[in-house]
Amino acid sequence: MRSVVLQPTYLPWMGYFGMVDAADIFVFYNDVQFSPQSWQQRNRIKTSQGWIWLSVPVVRQFGSKINGTRINNSTDWNKKHWESIKQSYTKAPFFEQWAPIFKEVYDNEWEYLADLNVTLIQKIAKALGLETKFAVSSDLEIGGVKTERLVNTLQKIGADEYVSGPGAKDYIDVDSLREKGIKLYWYEYQHPVYPQIRGEFVPYLSVIDLLFNTGAEAVRYIREGAKGVIRLEGEV
Repeated sequence: MRSVVLQPTYLPWMGYFGMVDAADIFVFYNDVQFSPQSWQQRNRIKTSQGWIWLSVPVVRQFGSKINGTRINNSTDWNKKHWESIKQSYTKAPFFEQWAPIFKEVYDNEWEYLADLNVTLIQKIAKALGLETKFAVSSDLEIGGVKTERLVNTLQKIGADEYVSGPGAKDYIDVDSLREKGIKLYWYEYQHPVYPQIRGEFVPYLSVIDLLFNTGAEAVRYIREGAKGVIRLEGEV
């Protein structure tokens, strides 16, 4: 069984969903330290003036984990985000098709950042027709640190294959995975170009840009960028 373990990020880019699609079971790594001003709490959309950040305000607490990070609801950030999304994409060809999914989320008030992110990711994956199963690391009660904890997580869910992004090459202990009989694959997504309103193509935006611009074709573009990018550790 093939698994991916990733932090739950806010409105992630299309490559994130390529990794969801590559996994039999996708684990949200939600009980690791929160990083301020990271993809955990923000992402980019394209407006008539160029791209902008959508950032979820949080209550800063030193050393807090992602699943313990509270959203700062003293401002109407959710209404502002939804208004920014509507203004940016209301003329996109498939806005009306996808809008209800996001409006439902932004109509609610969220206490924890991780809950917001996980909900958005799962709703998008379901709408894309991805059949991946999901788990949350905090529910697995796994001990250990770094690669040891990763191995424990994979063994707990019964995975014998692990797909990782290239950013982990500097700290994953390949031998530890091999000793436990777990095959390690590297995933280096190749960003495709897709139809996009408002001028020249801008890559690495939130997946909502892809959804509103391509509709039912979104999953095809996601898989186009994923073709041939999963390589077994040690292969040239």
